[in-house]
Amino acid sequence: MGVADNPANGPHARQPPEFLAVGRVVRPHGIRGELLVQGISDLISSVTTSTTVYLGNDRVPTVVRGSRPHSKRFLLMLEGCEDRDTAELLRGEVIHIRYKEVEPLPKHVYYHWQILDMHVHTTDGEYLGKVIQIIETGANDVYLVQNEDGVDLLLPAIESVIMEVDLDKHRIVVDLLPGLRSESPD
Repeated sequence: MGVADNPANGPHARQPPEFLAVGRVVRPHGIRGELLVQGISDLISSVTTSTTVYLGNDRVPTVVRGSRPHSKRFLLMLEGCEDRDTAELLRGEVIHIRYKEVEPLPKHVYYHWQILDMHVHTTDGEYLGKVIQIIETGANDVYLVQNEDGVDLLLPAIESVIMEVDLDKHRIVVDLLPGLRSESPD
């Protein structure tokens, strides 16, 4: 089970965003306008030559003239960014791509906005609550599920726990492995 982006907050978390943030300009690289970019989403690898990206809060469109990996980051050349001074003006800007232009995700991988607020049920039909937060742990994501009484349950987003994700029915079916639910003594 994977989740491909950071969680969206607010009442429209299940709405697909028009733009997805994929990277942030760290600094200029060299004197010819190249930019060192830190990926903030796995989707940064989809930014290639001729991709239209959208810069900053104003989402200014520009076309990528070149893209290549550099250590654990990327180097981008953008149209209109021909020298170090122009590149310096872009320091700290977030790079976005349009959601509708993104390749479909692999099977069993979801965007956070798709998972947030989904109703969670056990394989026996017991209602556990709604996903209110997704915690990124490195090994796998963890879904924070909260019921009507405000009781929280942490569910690892792994295949042995998440049995089904039904985006159309807005529902997740889980196999509650022993130890996942804290049982209070009577």
